[in-house]
Amino acid sequence: MSSPVLTIDELQNIETGAWFSKLSPALQGAILSRGVVRRLADGAALATRGTPAQEWCGVARGAVRIGTVSLAGKQVTLTYAEPGTWFGDIALFDGLPRTHDADAHGETTLLVVRKPDFKALLAAHVELYDALLRLNCRRLRLMFDQIEDLATRPLQARLARQILLLARSYGVAEGTEVRIGLALAQEDLAQLLGASRQRVNQELKAFERDGAVRVEPTRLVVLSRDKLMAAAER
Repeated sequence: MSSPVLTIDELQNIETGAWFSKLSPALQGAILSRGVVRRLADGAALATRGTPAQEWCGVARGAVRIGTVSLAGKQVTLTYAEPGTWFGDIALFDGLPRTHDADAHGETTLLVVRKPDFKALLAAHVELYDALLRLNCRRLRLMFDQIEDLATRPLQARLARQILLLARSYGVAEGTEVRIGLALAQEDLAQLLGASRQRVNQELKAFERDGAVRVEPTRLVVLSRDKLMAAAER
């Protein structure tokens, strides 16, 4: 039985990713040759907090929910890894257990590089060390940006920025509108923003009244990017 392969669209998502696209053709080819395609159903577990790290993964389609469990036993979403995003390298570097849970959000395709192959790539391509260093510097900058947003920006601005980011990653143009393809409940949005579902619901209703978005069950439709941009900068 032959191994699954990436579709044309999935391969394009990997190759045009912000990080992967800047690698040399030789390194890109080496990573693709060692990657194994894995398709996951919605909700399928990929990694569990506290377990040994065995894989480095690139998202080719769908999304991976990165989260944890609170002291009260509640599932908390921290972020979503979108197509073109790579994750799992930190635990392979330091040898420590996984710090968070990871599972598929919607039908998801991954390009998986197993630990021995990851180590072999590092040994054969010094470039990969520098590339992963830049990747983790970017992650650190984004983390500080998020901390700054939580400390200095009102919820309305943070929500507008999050919707714009989701539209950029998962938006599908429908005439003058942009439908966000990632299914997210208001509770999911609230967790991403560190706010209550009730407050997020209030702000979404305000955006609706202003003609910036339309709220549908588990979906958001951007009606005016300019109005969201204005809200994000307030």
